[in-house]
Amino acid sequence: MRPSSDLSTAGPSAKRVAVLSVHTSPLAQPGTGDAGGMNVYVLQTALEMARRGVEVEIFTRATSSTDEPVVRVAPGVLVRNVVAGPFEGLDKTDLPTQLCAFTAGVLRAEANHEPGYYDIVHSHYWLSGQVGWLARDRWAVPLVHTAHTLAAVKNAALAQGDVPEPAMRAIGEQQVVDEADRLIVNTEIEAEQLVSLHHADRAQIDVVHPGVDLGVFTPGDKSAARAAVGLDPAERIVAFVGRIQPLKAPDVLLRAAARVAEGRSEATGEGGRLRVVVAGGPSGSGLAAPDGLIRLADELGIADRITFLPPQSREQLVDVYRAADLVAVPSYSESFGLVAVEAQACGTPVVAAAVGGLPVAVRDGVTGTLVDGHDPQDWATAIDALLAGGPERMRAAAIAHAATFSWAHSVDALLASYGRAIGDYRARHPHRDGAARRSGRRFTMRRGVRA
Repeated sequence: MRPSSDLSTAGPSAKRVAVLSVHTSPLAQPGTGDAGGMNVYVLQTALEMARRGVEVEIFTRATSSTDEPVVRVAPGVLVRNVVAGPFEGLDKTDLPTQLCAFTAGVLRAEANHEPGYYDIVHSHYWLSGQVGWLARDRWAVPLVHTAHTLAAVKNAALAQGDVPEPAMRAIGEQQVVDEADRLIVNTEIEAEQLVSLHHADRAQIDVVHPGVDLGVFTPGDKSAARAAVGLDPAERIVAFVGRIQPLKAPDVLLRAAARVAEGRSEATGEGGRLRVVVAGGPSGSGLAAPDGLIRLADELGIADRITFLPPQSREQLVDVYRAADLVAVPSYSESFGLVAVEAQACGTPVVAAAVGGLPVAVRDGVTGTLVDGHDPQDWATAIDALLAGGPERMRAAAIAHAATFSWAHSVDALLASYGRAIGDYRARHPHRDGAARRSGRRFTMRRGVRA
């Protein structure tokens, strides 16, 4: 498998990219609903590509009657809100019923252009891959797919009481893996999972680490940040940032905090108190009990030590990260963990579960601590030890480590992957580039799509 930094074999360049993100818009606020790291990834890579002269059009499902059909986010970046199904109240598990309508919207948008308008299709998550597979065949261009998460991996690490991913998703993911011209993963671990679980061809996989906006997520004054968030400057603060759902395991952090708070710990000392800040909104199966964390805090007797914040903008998140002594990422499954890198870019060490891509995002013992498993006592021990040892000692290393994850590096690798996909596709289909597109256009126009 070629490493993500191998740019010498990039092949032809992509000038215009169709990006598919069916189930969540890159314009949605991360931290609630289905919006999370994938939203950040799609938007930030699109913006970086546009800065390099590559035009990006992102197709997503409209979720409000007020959504404009086309939103120009920046020069070279368009978001197309495709009407497919009811605007609101449609659960992600129901979206497969709307893939036909969504695909029709994507094909209609392309039919308004000359043949060969897009050079490549990049789909995100399996639902988008199903649409991308059809678009690839119609437009005669390669399909690059990023899964972000896999059903088999999530189901193997379910939180207690969480709902497993349906068999339909696992089957759909296998179909997309079989059809995609190239597969992009966040880490080597994810590449191994694609090979072992879905029998993917390792030679068709490219590793592209996600990035962080190093111009936004920067170190700063902790006291000023605490004042901005409304936090006590004397407390020891551990922050959780993300969607509130069993998969992300915020309950593990609360149970660990209760154990740390049981007596005089080395970390908090006699004059200090431990406070947990939770920034995010309910999502996924967490929507079934949106007040579950509040009730748990009451049951644990630490309600006065928990501060709940709504989903935060990027600028607000910077203050949350800077205000914290530690940021906790206790997820049961995490393909990478952008929160961990954002926190470190702000100079804040991370305590994270040793799952998925988090061992790449966090350098154990250098920029934070990785915890095996989700036993609250193990998490309490790790948090207490980090706070007692002075997390400030990891500040410089955390900043330096985060600096290796930039969106510029990510897009270097993405464009190289696109180039390989285009080159390989043209080599396999030397006669399809023009004829198939013209044939496909006649097929589309006969149905009045262009009218």
